[in-house]
Amino acid sequence: MPQIRKYKYKFRSEILCGALWGVNLLIGTETGLYLLDRSGNGKVFQLISRRRFQQIDVLEGINVLITISGKRHKLRVYYLSWLKAKILKGEEADHNRRQRGYTTVGSIEGCVHYKVVNFHRIKFLAMASRNRIEVYAWAPKPYHKFMAFKSFPDLKHNPVLLNMTIEKENSKLKVCYASDIGFHSVDLDSAAVSDLYIPTKLQERFYPHAITPLPSSGGRELLLCFNNEGVYADTFGQLVRHATMQWGETPYAIASVGVGQIMGWGEKAIEVRAVETGLLDGVFMHKRAQTFRFLCERNEKGFFASRSTSSGQVYFMTLSKQFKNFGY
Repeated sequence: MPQIRKYKYKFRSEILCGALWGVNLLIGTETGLYLLDRSGNGKVFQLISRRRFQQIDVLEGINVLITISGKRHKLRVYYLSWLKAKILKGEEADHNRRQRGYTTVGSIEGCVHYKVVNFHRIKFLAMASRNRIEVYAWAPKPYHKFMAFKSFPDLKHNPVLLNMTIEKENSKLKVCYASDIGFHSVDLDSAAVSDLYIPTKLQERFYPHAITPLPSSGGRELLLCFNNEGVYADTFGQLVRHATMQWGETPYAIASVGVGQIMGWGEKAIEVRAVETGLLDGVFMHKRAQTFRFLCERNEKGFFASRSTSSGQVYFMTLSKQFKNFGY
């Protein structure tokens, strides 16, 4: 049976994001960046103070931590070797601490979301900000930074979250994004913007959760999750299934986990569903109504945090292919 446990350490500000760095966990909060040592007794190290971290991702292969951080919500890259030197001692650590620790990607402020994908052995970084989407490509040594690749300014609808899909059949890269009215896409080759799905029968405000490519579709089909449901559409905006995904309660967070599964966090329960069918695989019942924020997932372990403006604790869940209904 899957287990849910929590780390004892209580953070003194709200936890906003997280990412695994090796076996350890980086935690981004309203007031700084921390490392939670999972290899030992759960000790916590402060790496950066007095800076808000909204989104983070570790790319160990190129020695960087991507972040949306700071009061102006800039896209900033930190070097992992510099962060590591803040914890370790010795001559090499002293040398790394003296190096410049970060660089800013582009000059855009007000970043709301980003996504990284690998395409033809190149790492692409798509970023949403106000009414524009910027795409950067990773340039290896001697540059060792993300460089401007494509820009799509003056979008009709402001993007609030995005994903990139790779159509394997024709080797085409598209940025799919959600606005405050529905889902859209941008073709990187032609710069054509099209609508993927605009809900017309909602009784309440449209609230997008996730854009998830279906593993079996070669990048051509997507699960578009919003409010308490999800629809299946292709990258040309055609519905590909009559069925919709219907959550038991309206989730406030949705995340892909493992291969072919998606989790929805509600106040009463955490639901696990199959991405391809939308069918329920399992339910984790809360003992009392509470809210969590998803952080990250790897190797059948999911990490999430309690949602509070004044403090936060980190939980982790051991996932399994065989789910049952149970409470914790």
